[in-house]
Amino acid sequence: MILDIDISGLGVIERAELPLGPGFTAITGETGAGKTMIVTALGLLRGGRASADAVRSGASKAVVEGRWQLDSDSPAARLAADAGAELDENDELLVARQVSAEGRSRAWLGGRGVPASILADLGERLVVVHGQSDQWRLRSEGAQRAALDAFGGAELRTARSAVRDAHIRRGELRSELQTLSDAEAERELEAARLRRALADIEPAEPQPGEDVTLLARIERLSNLEALRRDVGQAHELLAGDSSAGFGGEGGGSSTELVSQVRSLIDSATSSDPALGELGQAAADISFAIDELGLRLAGYLDGLEAEGSGELAQLNDRLTLLTSLTRTYGPTLDDVIELGSQAGMQLLELENDSTRIQELETQIAEAEERLAAAASRLTELRTATASVLEGRVTKELHALAMPAAQLTVEISSLDEIAAHGGDRVAFMLRPHPGTEPTPLGKGASGGELSRVMLALEVVLADVSSVPTLVFDEVDAGVGGSAAIEIGRRLQRLSANAQVIVVTHLAQVAAFSDNHISIEKSSDGQFTTSSIRRISGADRTQEIARLLSGLSDSETGNAHAEELLELAAANRAAPGSVGHDAGADGSRSVV
Repeated sequence: MILDIDISGLGVIERAELPLGPGFTAITGETGAGKTMIVTALGLLRGGRASADAVRSGASKAVVEGRWQLDSDSPAARLAADAGAELDENDELLVARQVSAEGRSRAWLGGRGVPASILADLGERLVVVHGQSDQWRLRSEGAQRAALDAFGGAELRTARSAVRDAHIRRGELRSELQTLSDAEAERELEAARLRRALADIEPAEPQPGEDVTLLARIERLSNLEALRRDVGQAHELLAGDSSAGFGGEGGGSSTELVSQVRSLIDSATSSDPALGELGQAAADISFAIDELGLRLAGYLDGLEAEGSGELAQLNDRLTLLTSLTRTYGPTLDDVIELGSQAGMQLLELENDSTRIQELETQIAEAEERLAAAASRLTELRTATASVLEGRVTKELHALAMPAAQLTVEISSLDEIAAHGGDRVAFMLRPHPGTEPTPLGKGASGGELSRVMLALEVVLADVSSVPTLVFDEVDAGVGGSAAIEIGRRLQRLSANAQVIVVTHLAQVAAFSDNHISIEKSSDGQFTTSSIRRISGADRTQEIARLLSGLSDSETGNAHAEELLELAAANRAAPGSVGHDAGADGSRSVV
């Protein structure tokens, strides 16, 4: 709730503090005293449009500061925290707005500068203003539908949740189907590619590293004659024809030459035993030459067994692997990986086609469940609308609109949405012989304010907005009807903070807090002051509102009688008249 509002430089108000608090606060004053500036100040704190016209003549700026008491766990407190504001140790939040004489505007939330849009978001959760020039919270179809659903109680909320859950489930299935359907062409192309890959790769049975092995083998076979020539000559040099000696000039074989060297060293060793080690080295060389010759001979024998037929086969195999790599590569390992995974991937793609069929069946079932849930919701809304119509219409009759009738029109949407399949519209027929029209279109400002009061009273137990402000709710009303308005505002304040700008004594008398706005003039400037009144001052103000004479004994007597009536109504057991709602829930009447 709002604890107080500090105003400076706004309209006729030079500087004033508006003390508020819980319950019902009435704001009264002479015409032109600045009562509407209170509503203007609230509008600024709620993020409304700032205008230089609101700045007091001669002032450089207008400043409005409001102090709110919040529940630290409330959505409003969380929104403020998200904007960087902090509640103080008493869970109080300071909201401020400044408008310069040039029309520039600044806003603060919890001491932190914020865009005015943040105040607007916060204001929707904290204050509702009903007046001729103000927006009202039941202005939209969505807000009216939400109010009807809230009035319907737990059973209707459960039914709406069932519709929402069914709508979400249908949306999930539709989304999955859309994703699969959008990719169907790509899946078909991919499946065809995988089938071709399997047809090409599986018969070839490529092995890891096979292409490298083939290249080495082909290189060997392609140079077979050169290998025979070079290896054969090497063998002959070791142990072959003496005519093939080094330099082509003939001579013994390498084996013979080493044998001769060994014999000579052995002969010399008898004269110098130190040459024995060299003789052993010559023997080792002889053995090594013999071993090399045997290995060269074996290699030559192997070459003789190889033929050109194998080379052709190897080239064919390499050509096949190269083709696979070029098509499915870039490497043979990638080809092998594709061959091993293609079957599983193909199975998954085929499963997607099966999933599409399953989804189509599931969507049809989800559509049936959604339709059934929406139908049940429509039934409950229709029953709830009948109760709400009667309750609000009864309130309107007591508020000097004896022929007015509220109807709740429920029609079907083209497609069921998350909130159901219904279009909800609150319609008002203010006078006999007129057609019901949407709220706000067929009623005057005063009538609309009374409609809003009637709705707020009926919806009081299910409303989440803590502060309600009414401006001109009593326009064109007097006598007993004005007393009924006062009673209802008093009863409404049992569930919310109620602030009313009024010119009727019958309304002001029922308030818990009475604020008087008084103007004075020095001939050049008009200045208004704000003060809370009680006791004799309040009696005089009520008398002034009744007769225009604050010091009339008759007027004061009538004022005291009116205040006593309001006090008795407040103190009477069950004076907050709770009646059962559509589902047995309790609502203020």
